[in-house]
Amino acid sequence: MMPENKTWRVVQWATGNVGSRALRMVIEHPRMELAGLWVSSPEKIGKDAGALCGLPETGIKATSSLDEIVALDADCVLFMPQGTDYDALCALLASGKNVVTTRGDFHYPPMMDPAKRARIEEACARGGTSIYSTGSSPGFVTEALAIPLLSLQREHGLLTIDEYADVSSRNSPEMLFQIMGFAAPMAPFDQRRAEHLKGDFGSSLSQVAEAIGLPADEIEAFGELSATTGDLDIAAGKVPAGTVGAMRTTITCKHKGRPVLRFRANWYVTTEIEHEWDLRESGWRIATEGDTPVKVDITFPVTEEEYAAYTPGLTAHRPINAIPSVCGAEPGIRTTVELPQIIPIYS
Repeated sequence: MMPENKTWRVVQWATGNVGSRALRMVIEHPRMELAGLWVSSPEKIGKDAGALCGLPETGIKATSSLDEIVALDADCVLFMPQGTDYDALCALLASGKNVVTTRGDFHYPPMMDPAKRARIEEACARGGTSIYSTGSSPGFVTEALAIPLLSLQREHGLLTIDEYADVSSRNSPEMLFQIMGFAAPMAPFDQRRAEHLKGDFGSSLSQVAEAIGLPADEIEAFGELSATTGDLDIAAGKVPAGTVGAMRTTITCKHKGRPVLRFRANWYVTTEIEHEWDLRESGWRIATEGDTPVKVDITFPVTEEEYAAYTPGLTAHRPINAIPSVCGAEPGIRTTVELPQIIPIYS
């Protein structure tokens, strides 16, 4: 039962693309109060939280001091940095602050490094707090949406989640060409990329696999590349014919040798590629195979111009909506399977 008229005091940790959106939503939330703000960039230190997310001044100044944040009176920390700082997390949890994070380290505790898991659980016990990993993907689509779809059937075959991301409109040359590898000469897929996704998505899917009684005893991860069939110009620059125009990474959880849950990340700058991958507009397609199969298509009904401002909310909003449930949960590393359904509060 949600406490009536409860106001949650929240700390925002990091103000990147997603963190800035979360900061704005916390400030505007009718039942939340911004208690503090941690930043990593020296140029942001001392600036008002409102100024960092396009709102009027709040009186809350950004700091890079962990000690200052630990000393605050707060119910929860929205932990959204680029990397996972276990020292900081343990200090926050031990100080009595619950944590909701977009970091994917905590989707399925049995897959965590045992020493790190023990540290986090000890900190939760000391502070009487809990920590929860969520977001749009992994999180919403791999857990919160997958579970009710599976509830429609009794004989399970395979659940497949296809994620589609058309990045042709992103004017980020370094990200697309140097980091992701679009427009590069065709070569074998770098397996390290697949292994990176395997950690977050494999653990998220494994949580669901265990819940339905088909625990994953093997997780496969592999990637594929496909070349463009013609020259093209995208927002970030030129993509010559025959170079990388699409990439697909597949994470599969198997139970006794049989695939039971699968996630495929389809990222591309064009649908005109050499392979028949059935690429479609950005969004998700979730399909179940079993005695009552279903297929769900989710797309994002915004214009190309609105897309960049729209997407941060997909990842930022669910963690904010999860704060009341996480603050009311038993101490420890909590999962979507254990927590009540995440319901947003609008007044």
